[in-house]
Amino acid sequence: MAGLRPNSPRPTAITLHEATQRLELVFDDGRRWELPAELMRVHSPSAEVQGHSPEQAVLQVGKRGVRITALEAVGHYALRPVFSDGHDSGLFTWDYLYHLGQQQERLWADYEARLAAVGASRDPQGEAQ
Repeated sequence: MAGLRPNSPRPTAITLHEATQRLELVFDDGRRWELPAELMRVHSPSAEVQGHSPEQAVLQVGKRGVRITALEAVGHYALRPVFSDGHDSGLFTWDYLYHLGQQQERLWADYEARLAAVGASRDPQGEAQ
């Protein structure tokens, strides 16, 4: 998922909506998604989150309310968001952003199920659910 395929859809518009903390993406194939900052943070393609294999992936907890504080273009193929918790090592290629948009509902459901399985929460420590 992290690579850039030659015929992949490319974004034609990228807008960070600061009030809702959603990244709006419009692709050249007409598809449009709004990705919540929290979804992007917990599914960051960085090795810190994904590990170097599926077995090494680290479940991200307490990320409700995380914000994107900066957004940097990386060449002509990716974005590097900086999150309010300090995470800044994920390069979100156009392919990966498209994948997040397409799979958003499934990814949310899987994430919440994994949290529930270990008794963890999306809420930062000390905050009520």
